[in-house]
Amino acid sequence: MHIEEQLANMGLGLPSPIKVPAGVKLPFSFVRVYDGQAYISGHGPQNADGSIAGPLGKVGVDLSVEQGYEAARLVGLSMLGSLKRELGDLDRISAWLRVHGMVNCAPDFAQQPAVINGFSDLILALYAERGAHARSAVGMAALPFNMAVEIEALVAIN
Repeated sequence: MHIEEQLANMGLGLPSPIKVPAGVKLPFSFVRVYDGQAYISGHGPQNADGSIAGPLGKVGVDLSVEQGYEAARLVGLSMLGSLKRELGDLDRISAWLRVHGMVNCAPDFAQQPAVINGFSDLILALYAERGAHARSAVGMAALPFNMAVEIEALVAIN
């Protein structure tokens, strides 16, 4: 089954392109294709209209682990939206190679892997063995726009 059909069957859709806050300039590509790979810049959670999705703040202080997990899942949809716009077809992804997950959290928070599982679980559900990836899940003192989660990735493409 094609990835977009699977998303529809799961009741999920891809968000519109990111709408950054007024006065913010992002002088880079969200997806850079080179030599059979797509390098995916850090993405945050998005609403369907492309705006930054809340809740905002630190996981373990302002948000629960479950809310962080859902934010990471939204990051997956955000990233898939960028890949769709760049590649034209999400089925061009032959392998998810590397995922670097960052969690905005308090210094004593230690459940980053449980948060980033929201992203990994979505990718594995959609891509099965092609979705298996190497991964880091780390805590950060702050993230842009006070987002709870930011994730970057590397995929192989056909």
